[in-house]
Amino acid sequence: MASSTSSFRISDELGARLADAAARMDKGKNWIINRALEEYLDRYDRMELRQEARRQSLLAGRKRGKDELKWEKAATEVWRE
Repeated sequence: MASSTSSFRISDELGARLADAAARMDKGKNWIINRALEEYLDRYDRMELRQEARRQSLLAGRKRGKDELKWEKAATEVWRE
């Protein structure tokens, strides 16, 4: 797999936690950062899919219970951005 180099800043505290975790896991910091970023982005993608499914469900069902208007507003605002 091709790769590229990125530069970013992290706090000293987070850097120390990363170094400690790398030592305990016997893995490189780069390995941990890549796994954490993959996991975060996978969760974000699933969250977007859930929001879109909820939005479509609300629009299709047009049921307006106690919290439905709040959910519909939140779901449709996300996809307007």
